[in-house]
Amino acid sequence: MSETRSASRARTRTPRSIILYNVLVGLCAVAVLLQGLWAGLFMEHDGQRDQAAGWIDVHARCGEIALALAVLATVVALARLRARRDLLTGSIVLVVLLAVEAYMGGLIVDQGRDVLTVLHVPLALAIMALVVWLSLRAKQRALES
Repeated sequence: MSETRSASRARTRTPRSIILYNVLVGLCAVAVLLQGLWAGLFMEHDGQRDQAAGWIDVHARCGEIALALAVLATVVALARLRARRDLLTGSIVLVVLLAVEAYMGGLIVDQGRDVLTVLHVPLALAIMALVVWLSLRAKQRALES
């Protein structure tokens, strides 16, 4: 009887690598979500960059944190979840999109290319959708195993 219980628990237990991956992607999702908050705080200054400089810096640092978390999740996917092509590919795409987003944000702030905001904001929403999808996909497939 106890062998049946332990075999049942082993089948339903989520692997540690999936848990670690989900934690990293979840923290990345929180950072991406906070990006919207910080952007809203400095966008309310109607282009007055001097008044919004503090929130712009917070927005930039949080973007760097999101990118670092995405890189760590990709390393976990590459090292321990290589068979999960969906997670590995999605993680690589997430890193690329976050890098493009950060570069674009730098151009907006440093060179005053405000016209890029039209691309920057929708890309942020796509990134948010991707981190949610990655988290749900990892959890879903872990439960199926």
